[in-house]
Parts: sequence; structure tokens; C-alpha cells
Amino acid sequence: MSDRSGFSAQTLLVLAALCEQPQWCHGYALARQTGLKSGTLYPILIRLADRGLVEACWQDEPQPGRPRRHLYRLTAGGMAAAAAALAGPAEPAAQPGKRAPRPVPGAMARAVQQ
Repeated sequence: MSDRSGFSAQTLLVLAALCEQPQWCHGYALARQTGLKSGTLYPILIRLADRGLVEACWQDEPQPGRPRRHLYRLTAGGMAAAAAALAGPAEPAAQPGKRAPRPVPGAMARAVQQ
């Protein structure tokens, strides 16, 4: 389910996490911060990158014995889109015959609902 911003609840979690960390961060940190599984997180990051909202790069100096990782951060346009989406209405008005969306668990719920 998506809200009026056009972003799903999971995408809003990723945007909120990226807003909290303006420096480059890797997917594992984002997964831990959002509670999203990799099968959900990485397709979201790819879609955000395709829309020009997130930029990705390879880690310059990987730790010895570990593979290089992708790093992610919001672009200027992504920061503006995230701020607008996260500042939107906390809960859409309930419509007759429709159930209200379930709250998002965890610490990121506060960011999504603000």
C-alpha cells in the first residue's frame, strides 16, 4: 500500500534511514536500521537509484578478506523528495469499508509518521 507521496511504507523507511545518515552507508546497515530483509531493501534501493533519488558507489577500500560493498546516499533531489514524503500526513483518512493501514513497527515508525 502506498500513500499520497507515491512511496510504499517500506520505501519511506529506507528514505527515513538515509535522511538520518547523510554520509555513505552500506546496505547491511540500512537493513539493520529499517528491519527490512535484503529481498525488499535492495530492490527499493535500485528503484530509488533509477529515479535519481539515491546514488550508489563501490566501497573504495574494502577490509582485507571481505568483498567490496555498495554504498548508498540520497542525492539532493532525493533529500528533497524524502523530506516532502516524510512530512506528509501521518495517516490518511479512513474511508468507509477500508481498513486503516497497520502501523510500522520499530524506531523508524516515528520517522514515517512524522
